[in-house]
Amino acid sequence: MEVRGAVETIFGESLAAYLEEKPDDARAIINKVVLALEARKAAKAAKDSVLRKGALEGLTLPGKLADCQTREAAQAELFIVEGDSAGGSSKQGRDRRTQAILPLKGKILNVEKTRLDKILAFKEIKSLVIALGTSISDTFNLEKLRYHKIIIATDADVDGAHIRTLLLTLFYRYFPSLIAGGYLYIAQPPLYKIKKSKEIHYAYSDEDKTKVLKNISGEANVQRYKGLGEMNPEELWETTMDPARRILKQVKVAETEEANKIFTILMGDEVEPRKIFIQTHAKLATLDV
Repeated sequence: MEVRGAVETIFGESLAAYLEEKPDDARAIINKVVLALEARKAAKAAKDSVLRKGALEGLTLPGKLADCQTREAAQAELFIVEGDSAGGSSKQGRDRRTQAILPLKGKILNVEKTRLDKILAFKEIKSLVIALGTSISDTFNLEKLRYHKIIIATDADVDGAHIRTLLLTLFYRYFPSLIAGGYLYIAQPPLYKIKKSKEIHYAYSDEDKTKVLKNISGEANVQRYKGLGEMNPEELWETTMDPARRILKQVKVAETEEANKIFTILMGDEVEPRKIFIQTHAKLATLDV
C-alpha cells in the first residue's frame, strides 16, 4: 500500500505540474471528459426512457414467428434462420409441437456500437426479443424465457457467418444468462449432399466429403448447398432439425475477459485494433470463394 501511495502522489504532482504548464492540453482533456460524461448520461437517459415506457410490454408475438404448440419451455426450441426462403423450408419441415421458427431479414444491427433505444427500434431485433419473452437489459427476466433451446441456423457462407457473429454479439452483450445457462446453440447444416443411385450421404465439411467419396464405388452426384433455403423441408429436417440426427454446437464462454476483448476488437468502433487482429490471424482464415 505504501508503494501504491507513493506512486499516486508522484503521478498526481507530475500531472498537476504538467497541466499548469500546458493549459491548452488541460482544457482539451477536460472537454473530452465532459463530452464522455454527457454521452454516458444521454445513453442512460435513453435506456431508462425505453424501459420506463415499456417498449416491449403488451406486444403480441411477431407475425413472422411460427410458434410451436407446447408451452413447456423445457421442451421448446427456437430456430433463428436467415431469410424467408430458409424460413419457408424450416416451417414445413419442423416438428410443430416443439420447434418454433423465426426468420430474420438481412443482417441485424451491430449492438456493440449502438444504444439500447436504437437497438429496440430495429425491427428484427425487437421481434427476437419479444419472441424470447425475457425482455432485455434492466428488465430482463430469465424465468420468462419461452424456449430452452435457442438455435442459430444461418447459411454456411460468409454472409451467414457475419449474421451469426452479429447475433452472438447481441446474445453476449444483452443476454449473457442465456449463454451461461446453456440455452444458446449453433446449428451445423451439411455442406454437401452426395447421391449414388438411391444411396444418399450428407457431408458437413470438405474432409467429410472426401471420406464419403472414398467409400463409394463409381461416380456420385455431389451437390454443394449454398444455404438452408436450397434444402427442401425433408432434407432440412433430416440434416439440421431432427434431434436424433442433427449436429448442434452449444455456445460457451470459457474465458470471459478474453471473449470481452475479442468482441470489443472485432465489433467495436476502433478500426486500428481490428486491422491488427485481422493481419495477425489472416493465415488462419478459411476463404469462401
